[in-house]
Amino acid sequence: MPTLYDYTRAPSPRRARILLAEKGIAHNTVVIDLAAQEQLSDAFRAINPACTVPALVLDDGAVLADNAAIAAWAEATRPEPPLFGTTPLEKAEVASWNARIEGECFMAIAEAMRNSAPAMKDRALPGPSNYAQIPELAERGRARLLDFLARFEAHMASRPYVAGAFFSVADITAGVALDFARVLRIDPNEGHPHIAAWRARLAQRPAFSL
Repeated sequence: MPTLYDYTRAPSPRRARILLAEKGIAHNTVVIDLAAQEQLSDAFRAINPACTVPALVLDDGAVLADNAAIAAWAEATRPEPPLFGTTPLEKAEVASWNARIEGECFMAIAEAMRNSAPAMKDRALPGPSNYAQIPELAERGRARLLDFLARFEAHMASRPYVAGAFFSVADITAGVALDFARVLRIDPNEGHPHIAAWRARLAQRPAFSL
């Protein structure tokens, strides 16, 4: 059985938890306390030199050190239910929106939080190296998120899920990202009824309680 290195309060490993649950892939869990900086320990560096979670260690010892690898492995290992689409066009839409959400939404929130939170002093970027906070990036991150929400609201007006009529990994990425917006005291539902309706659909899925 694979082992997931996790931290329940962080959004990135939550993406992996939801995906594995949606796929029905059982796994063991080891919690890495990011608040105590256990990700920087020699023991965890030996597992994932990038010093980030999630990391999934497979039965043969192979380490999948990020969400992209975990999702690709899970889809190939257990094709049903498909989370990357089934037709060439669906797969293209899922890949496009997943990348767009990561870059324009998830990273905007992380940029704002990591460059403003006192607990993130000198930890403006995840990983083994320290980086100073840049307050201007926090302001830019908030602005980027608000801009994304306006565009995403228009997108969700004509579809039940991010990539169309079907639930996909893009919904996992977006759902976790917008839940994470709470760290900026931004409510994605406010003024965005189509986003609110989509988030309500996600909340009905058992995996999203993880």
